[in-house]
Amino acid sequence: MSQLKKVFPSMCPPGNGVFTVNTAKERKEALHDKIFQEKSPTDVEKAWQKSWDTLLSAKNNPIGLLGICSDCGGGIQRGANWGPLFIRQSLYESHPWFREKNFYDLGDIRVIPHLLHDKYLNEQTLESCRKALYNDPNSELAVSPLSMAQDVCDAFYHDFPQGKLLCLGGDHSVSYPTVKSFLQHKKKEGVKVGLIHFDAHTDLLVERLGIDLCFGSWVTHILEDLASPDHCYQLGIRSSGKERSHWEKSFGVQQFWNDEFNQRGPVEVAEQVLKDLKAKGVQEVYISFDIDALDETEVSATGTPEPYGLKLSDCVVFIQKVISEIPLSGADLMEVAPFLNMPMQSENSRKINPEPESTLLAAETLASTFLEAML
Repeated sequence: MSQLKKVFPSMCPPGNGVFTVNTAKERKEALHDKIFQEKSPTDVEKAWQKSWDTLLSAKNNPIGLLGICSDCGGGIQRGANWGPLFIRQSLYESHPWFREKNFYDLGDIRVIPHLLHDKYLNEQTLESCRKALYNDPNSELAVSPLSMAQDVCDAFYHDFPQGKLLCLGGDHSVSYPTVKSFLQHKKKEGVKVGLIHFDAHTDLLVERLGIDLCFGSWVTHILEDLASPDHCYQLGIRSSGKERSHWEKSFGVQQFWNDEFNQRGPVEVAEQVLKDLKAKGVQEVYISFDIDALDETEVSATGTPEPYGLKLSDCVVFIQKVISEIPLSGADLMEVAPFLNMPMQSENSRKINPEPESTLLAAETLASTFLEAML
């Protein structure tokens, strides 16, 4: 029995994950025309459902693209919910050949923008939201984006054990369900994996204002699903209230802060990470990339741009070096907020590239790098 078919009601066509009527209407229509050669909502829905039928009948292990348009777990600057729509448009325009490969766009999670995870909801709210989403207050399907995302990822890996997913967010809380589902699936398969996390921030809080699943705490709550916490490598860290030693000692992760990465260079750091991964018997890697790992001069259309970050070109060199020797089996790209253009913090960053074009170019480059490695 296909598990993906069961969770299909939780999904909507790519680009439709943000609940709105008129905002970015032209951009959505352009995306739908690019993917399905259709623009009217009815025709797009039919074409998308047909693509799902093709996916469900796939005989090999597909590469899936999943949008999770949620920024409810961000909490500082909202706007990352638009990331999947804008990244997709850039990706499809620059890499139309993806459609000729073993590649399927699953679409977007149907996001209620006020919700985060089902565990935070009482029964009355669950029933109301089930009625709104599924016209059935007694439905067993989840209603919150993080819960729905994990169900969809779990279903994908159930139906396609060797399948691979690139997930687009969304604020970084979205990585909690996507990474957790991946790690739990690989553990069942007996595959030892490593997590490579690019970010300006550690995301290692236990909770933030009483909420344990958010953009600042998601890593903490997936470490238990790794064979060992030191299979998590964090790169680009530079905005932290505590020293590197605190995080590494308290949580067991391994970090390469921005200064070290920039001084040593991507090849040397990649060689060290590879040597370590191989010594631990790691067979596959997952990459979670917060766009604010990059320097604010390259990306500022994000909720928390930070100065003195990594260069996109260096990140691509590092990624390609690592995945040339250890397969990339999953990835996500988070915190692209196209309608934001945050002011630069550093003195030498007054001249910046136009936004959101610079950030979207970086996102498209990373997304295509991930997909090319998975295909």
